[in-house]
Amino acid sequence: MATTTQVVNVAARLAAMARERPDQIAVAMPGRRRGKQRRAYQTITFAELDQTSDRIARGLRLLGAPRGARLALFVPPSIEFIALVFGLFKAGAAPVLIDPGMGRGNLLGCLDEARPEGFVAVPLVHAIRVLMRRRYAGARWNVTVGRRWFWRGATYDSLLGGAWSGPELVETAADDPAAIIFTSGSTGPPKPVLYRHGNFDRQVEELRDQYSVAPGEIDLPGFPLFGLFNAAMGVTTVIPDMAPTRPARVDPERIVEAIGDWQVTQAFGSPAIWNRVGPYCQSRGIMLPSLRRVLSAGAPVDPRVLETMRSCLGDGGEIHTPYGATEALPVSTIAAGEVLAETQHAWRAGRGTCVGRRFPGIEWRIIAITDEPIATSDDVRDVPRGEIGELIVCGPVVTTYYERPEANAAAKIADPAGFWHRMGDVGYFDEHDRFWFCGRKAHRVITVDGTLFTDPVEGVMNQHPDVFRSALVGIGPQGQQRPVVVVELRPGRSPPADALFAELRQLAASNQVTERIQDFLIHPSFPVDVRHNAKIFREKLAVWAATQIG
Repeated sequence: MATTTQVVNVAARLAAMARERPDQIAVAMPGRRRGKQRRAYQTITFAELDQTSDRIARGLRLLGAPRGARLALFVPPSIEFIALVFGLFKAGAAPVLIDPGMGRGNLLGCLDEARPEGFVAVPLVHAIRVLMRRRYAGARWNVTVGRRWFWRGATYDSLLGGAWSGPELVETAADDPAAIIFTSGSTGPPKPVLYRHGNFDRQVEELRDQYSVAPGEIDLPGFPLFGLFNAAMGVTTVIPDMAPTRPARVDPERIVEAIGDWQVTQAFGSPAIWNRVGPYCQSRGIMLPSLRRVLSAGAPVDPRVLETMRSCLGDGGEIHTPYGATEALPVSTIAAGEVLAETQHAWRAGRGTCVGRRFPGIEWRIIAITDEPIATSDDVRDVPRGEIGELIVCGPVVTTYYERPEANAAAKIADPAGFWHRMGDVGYFDEHDRFWFCGRKAHRVITVDGTLFTDPVEGVMNQHPDVFRSALVGIGPQGQQRPVVVVELRPGRSPPADALFAELRQLAASNQVTERIQDFLIHPSFPVDVRHNAKIFREKLAVWAATQIG
């Protein structure tokens, strides 16, 4: 008797929402404002978005793009971006998603590694592709989103073709490739992560169920990919008026405007966004009563940011800080109420940042720290509860790297039930099975007197009123490293360096976590990741610090 494979494709969820809520607005995109008038928005309903993505999938099929084709997608956050991603999913193609702001060298390196078989992109990207035609000779299925300049081929409009002719959905299975997404490169060169359709489908379920997200809600996503989850959950996406690669420079007035215009119920953004929006609202007495939940991720969130932003929400509003990585998302979550009432006190005392309890679909363990590959779970040694070790996770949202055998060998641990992913983070479990993040494994500082971890040290040093953020780095060979704390001052603060360093040494001496640290430096502006503007590039700071200290 023949068996049929269950179709798993997150685009099928969009089709279901189009049937259930055809006239609900799926995406709203801000337009220009004329004078003092209310901003105009371009919108598309769920039925229109579903049919547009069907037409895109049909166009790709007629273009000859085969199932599994890797197509580099370079389109800014927009209705077209969301429609294209779902169209690619429906066609069985695999979009390649790379942060365009990561720098020319990293960007070209990512493209070389992904070897795209086509580009779906704005004209500037196609101009570069054509000028570098030898490098991208294998890119055959190309679509220009906008006007063609000096090349031929399909455009977004031609891909849409004529009227809608019916549903399009390749029968993909859970293990079929869905997308290649590159990491931010915060601890080394960006790595290609292979997402399968089952990964995306389970992510939608985990996020929806954990945060009780209901169809009909309205979300403002400060990270473009979250707009895809919204469409799969029947949630309206309001695209924010901001540069997605510069969240730390977001205009808070525009964020507040969009929340008010649409009565947004949920918003996602990096800590850098809320660090601007919260003070802006607080200083002007602005409340955001429609917001039921705010999500912030990408880096540990300073409790001061949570407190300021939470004061602007109405009754019942809450901030949640999901924890995870490009390779495994989501892993755990904690609410601001729990942080402010309990865990922030331990953070200030140098015990790390509590990132909460695991999602139901995640299993996790803390193992002894090692920089060597671990072949199988039989080679793993768990550490006692409360002891700092390395976090490993497994579950249906956990991914592998695309054609990176050395990276998979270094980060994956074979297990009879599948595999474990080494998060690259260190920390410990408390008595409530919460994970306390103590930093990246690669950033630990190993001195002759022992090992220092970044987050506990920085939690202590960030208490100084003039310090916006700090970073622990090590100078010298591992095992004999000299610990140095680099600080970035709060805007408008410029105390004399000698006086500040004396106060920082006194603060460090008051806690056993930091008492051995004697060296401090001031840096004008920390280098941070493009995606969230929150992860500190400590490797770069360490090189700089070595030039400052003899």
